[in-house]
Amino acid sequence: MTMAGQGVLAFWHDVAGGSEGEFDQWHLREHIPERVGVPGFLRARRYTTLGGPPRYFYFYETESLDTLQSPAYLARLADPTPWTRRTMPVVRNNKRTACRVVESRGAGLGGVIATLELGPTPGREEELRAWLTGTALRSAGEHPSMVATHLLQGDASVSTAAVSDEKKLLATPDALVRWVVLIEGIDHAALEAVCHELLGPDALVRRGATEATTLGLYRLQLVYGK
Repeated sequence: MTMAGQGVLAFWHDVAGGSEGEFDQWHLREHIPERVGVPGFLRARRYTTLGGPPRYFYFYETESLDTLQSPAYLARLADPTPWTRRTMPVVRNNKRTACRVVESRGAGLGGVIATLELGPTPGREEELRAWLTGTALRSAGEHPSMVATHLLQGDASVSTAAVSDEKKLLATPDALVRWVVLIEGIDHAALEAVCHELLGPDALVRRGATEATTLGLYRLQLVYGK
């Protein structure tokens, strides 16, 4: 399934030990519905790890990057609820990045997803982007167990624009990612194999990526919104 809009707000993180139950209740019962209620927020998808940390990956699909700087969204960030104030400090190893949707293809929504964090070496941005969109992701999408592929580009200025009351509740500031490849599938083993075959570290470096890449594998827990 293609992204619902042209913007994505993506998160990866753990929570302090013993806090999973409280975090899940807050996230599912209050926070996600609150966010999707902000004008321009179209849909939320939440995942949990199939292996290594971080435990959670989730993202909001928005009409555009401008949604993530809108007065309505900034007002929400500036006025965290009591439950939010109690829960946000348990977040650990947090990454949060506002992204532009560069490309999104697919007819379905997969039960498993791969998140590949990467970035181009200086001067090779166009080369890497062209290879990803024209070759690697197209090939991944043609695999019988894959249903969608996406390329997102992080925007640091939008990601860090607001120093809000909500962000101040975090134990540590959010880290940022540069580019993100998402591949959705129906089978965990097949998804991992496709990532290693088509988007392994050696192939990425040859096409202009830095050596700093991170692959995560997650299963879908929730879709909220249209």
